[in-house]
Amino acid sequence: MRKIVIAIDGYSGCGKSTTAKSVAAHLGYVYIDSGAMYRAVTLYFHDNYVNLENPLAVNKALENIQIKFQINPTNKCNEVYLNGLNVEKEIRKLYVSDKVSEVSAIPEVRHHMTAIQKKLGKKRGVVMDGRDIGTTVFPDAELKIFMEADIYIRAQRRQKEMFEKDQVAGLEEIIENLKKRDFLDTTRKESPLVKANDAFLIDTTFITIDEQVDKILDLATGKIFIGEEEKVERAE
Repeated sequence: MRKIVIAIDGYSGCGKSTTAKSVAAHLGYVYIDSGAMYRAVTLYFHDNYVNLENPLAVNKALENIQIKFQINPTNKCNEVYLNGLNVEKEIRKLYVSDKVSEVSAIPEVRHHMTAIQKKLGKKRGVVMDGRDIGTTVFPDAELKIFMEADIYIRAQRRQKEMFEKDQVAGLEEIIENLKKRDFLDTTRKESPLVKANDAFLIDTTFITIDEQVDKILDLATGKIFIGEEEKVERAE
C-alpha cells in the first residue's frame, strides 16, 4: 500500500496537533509537529538573547540548534528535544507562545526549518501539522487539511491544555495571544498562514477530536486507494 503525506494547517487551538497525532497513529505514520520546532527555536533565541533583527546573529544561532523528536516510553508521545534537553513542557508556556509567531516570521528561520521538515517527510508516510505545510513545505502533499474554529472556543481549549500541564492563564490573556498570533501568522511576508487551494476545510468549533480524526481518515483512505488504483491501471 502506498504511503502519502498528510499536511494539516490552521490556527492555534483548532485541534491540529491532537488530531494529527491520532491520524498518524491510526495509519502507522510518523507524526511531526512543525510548530514545536519553531517553539524550540524561539526558546533557544529567548534563552540566548538572540537579536531577532540581526540576520547574522540569527543564522549563527540556527547553526547551534539541534532539534529532535523522541518517543516518551511512559505516555508514548513524541517529545521535543533541543540540543539534547527535553523541552516539551517549556515550549508550551505562554512566554514562548507570545514570541513564536515573531520568530517564525524571520526568513532565515523559516528557510532553515522548511529544509529540515522536507527531509523528515521525504519518504512519505508522514502527518505534519503547522501553518505552511500544505503551501510551502509539501505543496505536493496528497492530502491537505485546513482547520479553523471560533476564537473563544480555541481559547478555552488552550486554557484547558495549559491547566493539564500545570500552567495557569486567564481566558482574555489567551484570546489576546491568539489574536496576536493570528495577525502575525496571516500577514507575514514569508510563508503566511493561508488555506491551500486544494485543501479540505474543517471547522472544528462544534466537532470532537474523534470526529476530526474520522473525517481525515476517510479522506486519507480515498487518497491512498485512489493512488493504488492508478498504479494498477498503469501496470495494465
